[in-house]
Amino acid sequence: MSKAAYPLKLPLSIKKAAQRPAKADGVSLNQWMAAAVAEKVGAVETAADFFKKRAGKPAGEGLMKFLRTAPKLAAEPEDTLR
Repeated sequence: MSKAAYPLKLPLSIKKAAQRPAKADGVSLNQWMAAAVAEKVGAVETAADFFKKRAGKPAGEGLMKFLRTAPKLAAEPEDTLR
């Protein structure tokens, strides 16, 4: 496994908060932070893939059909630009 150094500056309160679960897990703060970052990256990438699949291909005709079903109402006063 290759490693890269990255100096991370955290507010003291966050560092202390991260030290507690690292100590409880019996690992160094560095190991705990690396695992936390890996977990977050995995969650973000999974969410991005989910939304890409969910969105599918853009289909303008379906959107226009949907918009045509919207009721013809005047905008509420708070919905107008000033």
